[in-house]
Amino acid sequence: MQSEKLIEQLSTQTSQIINQAEELKTFDWNTLTWKENGISWSILECLEHLNLYGDFYLPQMENKIKISGTKPELEFRSGFLGNYFAKSMLPKENLNKMKTFKDKNPLNAALDKSVIDKFLSQQNQLLDLLNQAKKVSLNKVKIQTSISSLIRLKLGDTFQFFINHMIRHLKQIDRIQISMKNE
Repeated sequence: MQSEKLIEQLSTQTSQIINQAEELKTFDWNTLTWKENGISWSILECLEHLNLYGDFYLPQMENKIKISGTKPELEFRSGFLGNYFAKSMLPKENLNKMKTFKDKNPLNAALDKSVIDKFLSQQNQLLDLLNQAKKVSLNKVKIQTSISSLIRLKLGDTFQFFINHMIRHLKQIDRIQISMKNE
């Protein structure tokens, strides 16, 4: 895929994520904290989970872009592992549950509406990073994963994985709202 087109597509998806999160700011406290059961996440917990990943990936991407001496290429070629991780994050028709790492699990954490503001702030930072990424190689800049410091993904794959992960949990938020209405 053309690097420019990928960044454009990811920027559009991030803008859509921002729009959905802005809407969450209008929700009342009961809606934001409602859970289907004791082990499911609330809307705020879904967002906090994403914030925890943002805390890991965003500073790293920012630093790697800043120090990169690479030039952008016309074409981005997804790596095998990066493509796998990015695609595995997309929500499927039949819910494909994944176990989250303990340090990224916000279940029963004391949260407030500032979680939404932090999420929106991270999305704006992501848009800025996508813009900055137009000046570097999406293929050669490598980002360490949260799974292991030994596993590094291409910047282009990291952006796709990171954004697909948010899309996945925003779909989960949609399902939470549906479940709440059916209560």
